[in-house]
Amino acid sequence: MSRQELLARISVDPNICLGKPCIRGHGIWVALILKLLAKGWTIPEILKNYPGLELDDIRACLAYGATMSRDSYAPVGS
Repeated sequence: MSRQELLARISVDPNICLGKPCIRGHGIWVALILKLLAKGWTIPEILKNYPGLELDDIRACLAYGATMSRDSYAPVGS
């Protein structure tokens, strides 16, 4: 699946999820998936705990995070 196809799985709509990026059709924030991965959750654990998500949804979150970190940055604590 191409980067564009993955990013099409992400929705940013002011009327859904308070305008935060979420997985299209699920209302699960991209930030939540990235946070779970950062905490050490495996992809199978995420898929088990969030039925209806697919592997490509997780990959879409990673692609979105990569795109955002390329285009902007946030300061990090020391």
